Amino acid sequence: MDIALIFRFLRDIAAHNRREWFAANRAYYDEAHAAFEELTTAVIARIGRWDESVRHLTPRDCTYRIYRDTRFSPDKTPYKIHFGAFVNARGKNSDHCGYYLHLQPDESLFAGGNYCPPSSLLRALRTAIVNNIDEFRSIVEDPEFKQYFPTVGTDLLKTAPKGVPKDFPYMEYLRPRQYEVCHYVPDTFFLQPDFLDRSDLIFRQIRRFNDFMNYTIDEWIDDQATM
Repeated sequence: MDIALIFRFLRDIAAHNRREWFAANRAYYDEAHAAFEELTTAVIARIGRWDESVRHLTPRDCTYRIYRDTRFSPDKTPYKIHFGAFVNARGKNSDHCGYYLHLQPDESLFAGGNYCPPSSLLRALRTAIVNNIDEFRSIVEDPEFKQYFPTVGTDLLKTAPKGVPKDFPYMEYLRPRQYEVCHYVPDTFFLQPDFLDRSDLIFRQIRRFNDFMNYTIDEWIDDQATM
């Protein structure tokens, strides 16, 4: 797979984010996109060795269109400047946690967890953490996990969320509005011969976090289906 081609195209689309340039370079995009689909196929296969739930997925199930939705954005550039793949057994639009790979020059990352949960799900996740704090801490405070993900959650509340014990001793784990974890890597990470092996180590740590979150998310999804 030609990772260098992917990064070269992404740098070019960032510098020439216009419909005229894209139309004139459509074959270039198709070649870069095919290379990213090849990478996604390899990533699915590696994860599928230890998470059989994703083995049925194809790159089409996991990747996104390059076209930006500019209807409600002040940024009217028509194309994304990254390639992303969300390997998720329930689908890339699911609330279920999965494994996300993001390629963008100088901004590449691995991520997992839940992004932008509905308010009722967010409450359920916080409750699960309170009720199972020892299990949660055994994951997020494990040095093997923390070497990739020293921070858990984003978009933090400044104060304790409503409905949780005010004296809870691990309030930092209840303040996120989004329960995601991210690990940034340099572009050169993907140019090393062992990058799939190294990626596998990161994804295995993501699974530990995902499994904890998905237990509650599965219950929440079932509850929503019966409402």
